[in-house]
Amino acid sequence: MVLERLGSSIRKILKKVASASHVDKRLLKEVVKDIQRALIQADVKVELALKLTKALEKRAIEDDPPPGMTLREHVIRIIYDLMVEILHGSKEIKLEKQRIMVVGLYGSGKTTTIGKLSRYFQKKGLNVGVVAGDTHRPAAYEQLAQVVGAINVPIYGNPKEKRAERVVREGIEHFKDFQVVIIDTSGRHSLELDLKEEIERLSRIVRPDETILVLDATIGQQAGPQAKSFHEAVGVTSVIVTKLDGSAKGGGALSAVSETEAPIAFIGTGEKIDDFEKFDPPRFISRLLGMGDLQALLERADEVLDKEKAEEISRRLLSGKFTLREMYDQMEMMSKMGPLQKILSFIPGMPGKLSDEELEEMQEKLGGYRVMMDSMTEEELTNPKLIKSSRLKRIAKGSGTSVDEVRELLKQFNMSKKTIKGIVGNRKMRRQLMRQFKDQGMDFGE
Repeated sequence: MVLERLGSSIRKILKKVASASHVDKRLLKEVVKDIQRALIQADVKVELALKLTKALEKRAIEDDPPPGMTLREHVIRIIYDLMVEILHGSKEIKLEKQRIMVVGLYGSGKTTTIGKLSRYFQKKGLNVGVVAGDTHRPAAYEQLAQVVGAINVPIYGNPKEKRAERVVREGIEHFKDFQVVIIDTSGRHSLELDLKEEIERLSRIVRPDETILVLDATIGQQAGPQAKSFHEAVGVTSVIVTKLDGSAKGGGALSAVSETEAPIAFIGTGEKIDDFEKFDPPRFISRLLGMGDLQALLERADEVLDKEKAEEISRRLLSGKFTLREMYDQMEMMSKMGPLQKILSFIPGMPGKLSDEELEEMQEKLGGYRVMMDSMTEEELTNPKLIKSSRLKRIAKGSGTSVDEVRELLKQFNMSKKTIKGIVGNRKMRRQLMRQFKDQGMDFGE
């Protein structure tokens, strides 16, 4: 999970404040020290950690809580504001005709990021072309072609040509009628003089609307000097931070970006093409601190789910119909949204409630339920009461499970069915659900 160690530490500090019988200067000083320790362990620069926590202590002691807010709530809000401040804002990449030049060092995840960025524009309805301007790294063209080819984005390149300027100039001409042209550039193990001169020449040819620097979160505070060097060479306009799916040093990479004036536009949160999201500091911190991000959950659902099928399942549930078929369809929809751990991180109060072992066990159990249901007939899925002794044995044998495990599935189904009936039978709750579905654009008629 994104910066989970830092998030876990800050969540414990928030609980300490929330459960304290009395908030006084002594407690505030303890909290400040705890936050300093958490930030430094997450690889945030010591000077920045001290500066921010000093400001936290000053505000908590000197500022009066706003009307209607307790001192305890006021301190928690200041901690939240502090975390947002570390991230130094974000950048909105416009959805319009443009040229984007992507720069970064070897191993930063630049190739995968270009695929993710292409996919982002593609989902927004823009046609994208990619120019393979890395003419130095062996197989760079082939690797980039494989990544963007998987999402049907065209690429221009010439593996035999070592002059990057020529490839880029020809590529821009090739994609002149495309809305978004993304230009890859060569990387090195460090920003050496020849690389700096090359990307400066390419920048003059491309005349990019955006120059995006790709930074690897795992390198921690080294991201700062890198960002500064690239910015001085080509004028970086925005940053994409990669590998934020569990990096202990993520805080260093995020805070070190402040050494340039280029804000973060996107973050990479996994290896899959859709593990990529627009960077929004308040929402990012809400998720980090266990406050959830329901808006992100809805956006994710909107991207990956079949809207007509979602409407049909919701309509059946609201009518009070709940069979194993509905349960199966719900699980299938959830699996499309990504790992269970990531889904739960969007839900307020859920991050940190379950251990990695418990999450893994739950994920395996849900997968096992689907395998069992795959071994059932359509008649059994729509009428679970038919599943008696002989059918139990057949389903267990067909799914490679035991009779007791199939019984456990049926027990879970009956509990879910009872919960659904309780919600549908409650008029107030049913009206609230209807409103939420309609807010998401679902049409249930009159």
